[in-house]
Amino acid sequence: MDLTMQTQQETFLKERGKLLNFIRSKVSSTEEAEDILQDVFFQFVSGYQTIESLDRVTSWLYAVARNKIIDRYRKDSSRPQRADFEGLSVLEDDAPITLQEILPDLGNTPEDAYFRDLIWDTIMDALDELPADQREIFIKNEMEEKGFREIAEETGVSINTLLSRKRYAIIALRKRLQRLYDEL
Repeated sequence: MDLTMQTQQETFLKERGKLLNFIRSKVSSTEEAEDILQDVFFQFVSGYQTIESLDRVTSWLYAVARNKIIDRYRKDSSRPQRADFEGLSVLEDDAPITLQEILPDLGNTPEDAYFRDLIWDTIMDALDELPADQREIFIKNEMEEKGFREIAEETGVSINTLLSRKRYAIIALRKRLQRLYDEL
């Protein structure tokens, strides 16, 4: 074993425990911490020749670990939060009834813009598949921001019927979006 490899191995054995504890304190699972630790040591071995001084190895390892943790957070936050509607019963009173309640929170990154477009395309396709009365109430209430009383006066349909139609529209959209989220 050459001197470089021996030094790397000694550094790994010396720093592994402390570094893993540091990473574990910043992430949600031990598996994720171990993945990051592996990435850190891979980068250590790959870039060993560029480290100026062995005195700075520990601080270099922690700096790389912090960067890897930040990268992981950025990667996780750039994805839409996974929605899980399967546990909700269609008849539950507290099930989402507005579009806002079933959409993930997205930021302003290019990935978010892509996901937003994909979600809206899915919503528009799902709206086209809805029965006309459900589609009409959904569009008037969600997109035109009309109240149920106003729509009832316009259409002559009772508010309870409108609420029921809107609920069925949301349920259909929720199912369609769940399929999209499962594919992502």
